[in-house]
Amino acid sequence: MEPLSPEREKELHDFQVKLGVTFLNINLLNQSLTHSSYGHERGLPDNERLEFLGDAVLKLAATEYLYNKFPALAEGDLTKIRATVISDETFARVGGKLGLGDMLLLSGNEKRSGGQRRKSNLANTFEALIGALYLDAGLGKARDLIIDRLREEIETVSRAGYIRDYKSALQEYAQKHKQQLPHYRVIKETGPKHRRVFWIEVRVRGKKYGLGRGGNKKEAEQRAAAMALKSMKLEEKGGAPAHPAHKGERKEPGGLRGLISRVRKKIKPDEKHTD
Repeated sequence: MEPLSPEREKELHDFQVKLGVTFLNINLLNQSLTHSSYGHERGLPDNERLEFLGDAVLKLAATEYLYNKFPALAEGDLTKIRATVISDETFARVGGKLGLGDMLLLSGNEKRSGGQRRKSNLANTFEALIGALYLDAGLGKARDLIIDRLREEIETVSRAGYIRDYKSALQEYAQKHKQQLPHYRVIKETGPKHRRVFWIEVRVRGKKYGLGRGGNKKEAEQRAAAMALKSMKLEEKGGAPAHPAHKGERKEPGGLRGLISRVRKKIKPDEKHTD
């Protein structure tokens, strides 16, 4: 284990004050903030194993909290709330608020490529932090930090009518209307391996209803499902008239074709993905 510099020790001390927790083993905290690129470069333990552990602790703590908080909700509803809250999107947002990007030890290349702000890094580091806290102080302390940071998200997601899991919502809509289940297909991939960008389309009964772009397949599928849900509901109402074009402008098609056309125009083949 590399000795901590006085500057790093002070950073970790200030960070613990911000978190409201104190680690008995400060090296464990530092490891949770060590990206694999830095670890490989320096021959030091990184945070990937802690991330694996933290993922399990997060699921357990959130499940217990939801079970006790919503005694009237059925298993299916609890599962939907948990799936939305326990997600990379949520963890990245929480990690950003905690300033994990500024605390994360990265290799020079990873830092230059924007690793401090990358959603996947923020999400993974939050999981690793929880794993480290669990090992250092036990489940109780880890649970307190988890619920403190996720309570607002849980309150939002649990409200009636709130949708974040568009894939599940689209599947339920299709089943309700006695249609085939949605089919997702990757139609395009761009970018280097560590910053892949995916374009995914979703079809129902062989008909394309949505198109989504994201830094991972789950994100792209959610965006495609959100568009498809809107498209199918629009179709159910009989479509929508095309917006009138100004003189000399090419008219956009209306209804579903217009909706998909407008989204396609926003997605350029050479567009760079930023987290």
